[in-house]
Amino acid sequence: MKEMIRNEKGNAIILVSLALMGLLAMAGLVIDGGMVYMTKSHLQKVANSAVLSGAQELTNKEEEVNRVVTKILSSHQEQASLIETKITMGKKVEVDLKKPVRLAFSKLFGIENVDVYAHAAAELGVMGRATGAAPLGIEDSIQLEYFKEYKLKVDSSGVEHGNFGVLALGGPGASTYEDNLRYGYRDEIKVGDIIDTQTGNIAGKTRLAVKERVDGCQHTESSMFDRNCSRVILIPVYKAYNQTSNQMKQILVTGFAYFYITDPMNSKDTSITGMFIKRTGTGFTEPGSVDRGAFSIRLTE
Repeated sequence: MKEMIRNEKGNAIILVSLALMGLLAMAGLVIDGGMVYMTKSHLQKVANSAVLSGAQELTNKEEEVNRVVTKILSSHQEQASLIETKITMGKKVEVDLKKPVRLAFSKLFGIENVDVYAHAAAELGVMGRATGAAPLGIEDSIQLEYFKEYKLKVDSSGVEHGNFGVLALGGPGASTYEDNLRYGYRDEIKVGDIIDTQTGNIAGKTRLAVKERVDGCQHTESSMFDRNCSRVILIPVYKAYNQTSNQMKQILVTGFAYFYITDPMNSKDTSITGMFIKRTGTGFTEPGSVDRGAFSIRLTE
């Protein structure tokens, strides 16, 4: 009997068995935890994408916001995960998702599924920093009426000083101006920047660039909200900065506005005809930006 008690060969088997059970338990928890983490990460990315895309339509119609959110969820096979969409037009869109995850190891303890949740919200902010601006400007003292016809003058004839401005983005010259009007200024402009104005006759260059923009997008009721419509241009809002009695040499950027070109220019036109619209775009908020209908989007939750 004493010999059997002193024999420790069986103890090793017990210890190894306990160790293996511990390792299996840890591996099971890692597998289940990994599945939950991956699902949570995926669901959060889908929720973020849905609200960021849906927020682009917050200046359009509520049904368009819902349509875009549904499209994003469907493209990721997560439409069934939608719990609720909250929309405050002109301000914010929120999405709540829930997805059950089937567990492997935790089934041994009677836990077969766990619900994973994701919440995301995106809201609009007044745009104060952006690339792609057209070399035109509007004084911030003008209170805009959206969807009303305006004419942006591109020469000084018949215009009171300071109403509309033509800007020398990236330097003076008709060719630089035409390139910026056609494609948008490639560098960033932000609130507080001081920009030189453009001098000389650039009406001819304006007609060429406007014709190309008008030809690139058919004029329909919904085209002003089309993300790829070339008729929509982003223009800086400004205050006069360096001004003499008969010339405004520089302007101070105070915000941004979106202008939708409705008509082509004829050979005698010295104005671009269109309307100011409320729209979201690629840009960022800046403190002190004036609200003239141009908004950027950011995740808030």
